Amino acid sequence: SLYVSEYFSQSAQKLSFYSWYGNAKLFHFRVPEDTVLLRWLLQASRGKGPECTNMEITVHFRYGAPPVINPLGTRFPANATVRPSYNISIALSSAVQNTTFVNVTTPAAGDWFIAAHLPEAAGRIEVKGFSTPCPYMFQADMFVLRLTDMPVLEPGAAVPQTIISPAKPLHVKVFVPKHAAGMRFELRSCITSEKKACAVRVVLGSITLPQSFQRIVTCTGNVNCSLALDSPPWEKWLQIMVESLGAANASVSVEMLASFTACRPGSTSSFLDFSSLNQSQTGPRPGSAGAAGSSTPSTGEASRNASDQRSFCLQNQPVVREDLDVVSVRYRLLNSPSVPVNSLSPTLLLLNLNTGMDSGGSLVVSLLLNKTSVSLANATVVACVSAASPVLSLNATQNCSTAFFQGYPLSVSPSSAEATLIVLYPQTDDWFLSLQLICPKGQGECNATEAKVTVFAYLTPCFNDCGPYGQCSLLRRHGYLYAGCSCKAGWGGWSCTDDTKAQSVSAQNLATLLLTLSNLMFLPAIAVAVYRYYLVEASIYTYTMFFSTFYHACDQPGVAVMCIMDYDTLQYCDFLGSVVSIWVTILCMSRVKKILKYVLFVLGTLLIAMSLQLDRRGVWNMMGPCLFALVIMIAAWVYHGVKRRHCYPSSWKRWVFYLLPGITLAFIAISVYAFMETNENYYYTHSIWHVLVACSVAFLLPPRDKHKKPWAWSQKLTCRYQICQNDREELYAVT
Repeated sequence: SLYVSEYFSQSAQKLSFYSWYGNAKLFHFRVPEDTVLLRWLLQASRGKGPECTNMEITVHFRYGAPPVINPLGTRFPANATVRPSYNISIALSSAVQNTTFVNVTTPAAGDWFIAAHLPEAAGRIEVKGFSTPCPYMFQADMFVLRLTDMPVLEPGAAVPQTIISPAKPLHVKVFVPKHAAGMRFELRSCITSEKKACAVRVVLGSITLPQSFQRIVTCTGNVNCSLALDSPPWEKWLQIMVESLGAANASVSVEMLASFTACRPGSTSSFLDFSSLNQSQTGPRPGSAGAAGSSTPSTGEASRNASDQRSFCLQNQPVVREDLDVVSVRYRLLNSPSVPVNSLSPTLLLLNLNTGMDSGGSLVVSLLLNKTSVSLANATVVACVSAASPVLSLNATQNCSTAFFQGYPLSVSPSSAEATLIVLYPQTDDWFLSLQLICPKGQGECNATEAKVTVFAYLTPCFNDCGPYGQCSLLRRHGYLYAGCSCKAGWGGWSCTDDTKAQSVSAQNLATLLLTLSNLMFLPAIAVAVYRYYLVEASIYTYTMFFSTFYHACDQPGVAVMCIMDYDTLQYCDFLGSVVSIWVTILCMSRVKKILKYVLFVLGTLLIAMSLQLDRRGVWNMMGPCLFALVIMIAAWVYHGVKRRHCYPSSWKRWVFYLLPGITLAFIAISVYAFMETNENYYYTHSIWHVLVACSVAFLLPPRDKHKKPWAWSQKLTCRYQICQNDREELYAVT
């Protein structure tokens, strides 16, 4: 046999600490057909700075779809099927780089996914620029070894093959046709070159992670060895590996035979049924005898239908796939939303999920039993959702498993008429829904009974759109799209349904009130600014107070939310007002000439607006204007001190009762903002930031100019005489 090796690589990705599925870095590979060996090369590295510590990287593997992971140990939604992912851990301790190999023999051909992430996030809110996070990088490469001339078994024909040595197992394949109910593989005439007892091991199927359903049988002696499979995967190549267990230099000659049991499908569809594609499904088409909702058949017709159903192993129901959006599909039954289910043969629905772009969502299947259609109170409709091939023996085994897949069971009965199944990240394949009527006393009790079951099946990016406390985000890795839920207000879980750490409504209201009403502490600063004739500064503080209040009212994660305009606009205005308030306060303290002060006000505001548009959360958007304004203030104070030949400001009371308290409050505010905020304490630490900044502004504003009189409201009320007096003076001056 001729082996060919191939190499596939993807660019490295920077890992993140885990808080939701978007933090996991996804790698998507496609394994070619006839691959006999798959080797993953996993390379992890970290930076060399002092901020880099020992770290453990978790890597998940899955065939057919992205891995379903739960690093935080949260709850999944009800009715969701969860199977643990296959994962390994890579430690980065003293070494800066770690290289790990993972080998998979006889892997399944198709899509393979790898997801890598760091441990759970600490929840601390880091200001961009204050600290440098350690970069942890991860890269996955794939090596495959495949056969270019793998022998093919013809069904029903015995093919002689030779195993050269135990080190070189024999690989063959056989194509499983559609509607194959079973497969039987036989090993005959096993003879060794040394004429000794034959000992071989036969492995049917390929490895799929996290679960592998390979069938293994060990054959010894010269007797024939066989293995039977129920519901093998339809329209797929099935790999068979035979390896010798004998001496190292002995070859083994065998005969292989693969045979299939055909399943004769019956269908309730006809040519006239396709006209319903352009019709509403409110009623049957006039004149169509086979349409849904037609009159009840006569006794003779019912007996003929029963005899026809006995000759079929399944009843096909036509299903139309309707693509709605990205990772969004609706399945519509062609004849009627309800399907007939009997006890003679299973009713089969095909749910096509083999486009390669459907595995990034959630498959939802809901069943609703029409209680009036079942005459037996103890009858049950058993259903099974499976991939690659349907379950055709529900009335016998009821274990919902095929040859290489463990399906997902469902059941409805008159006592429990509804059932729902959620398959998270369904693997790329043809999915089947099998339904059959089961009676506890045997099949004969149900022969004359037929149940009507309404089937709703659809593919959605996020189940229930992540609920009221989550946001469904569409994620992308190269050209592959998948969805994940980002939870808020303490909620967690795959679909944000885990309320273990959820905030109560009263806590959400308290958080909203703290973050919004704390901005009212700007009112004293506004009053001081107006009293001292700093009207421009007062208007900026008013602007900041207004937009900070409504931004935080819109930014809340729970139900206590109020948005008066677009969220992005509110955020930008809040950030702009905050930085400009600091800018104008420091410039006002510098006591420069008015014309220069207002030029710096406008020019600084324009530059701040530009920098916020470039990077809204950068620390230098705030620190840059602050430092530049401090340089101007210090230069102006030095100039005033040299000119007056004493310290400026000259009053010790100004320093003790105003400047020092204001500077202290400002430093405490910066410390709280930069180093103390976390996701859990954000609502009160950020409220403290609001209070401290507003109070520091009120302390730091300089006194009014000496030549300006204070606001005298009693004089303003008698301004009519003052205006008249001014007019007379002006006329006198003109004459």
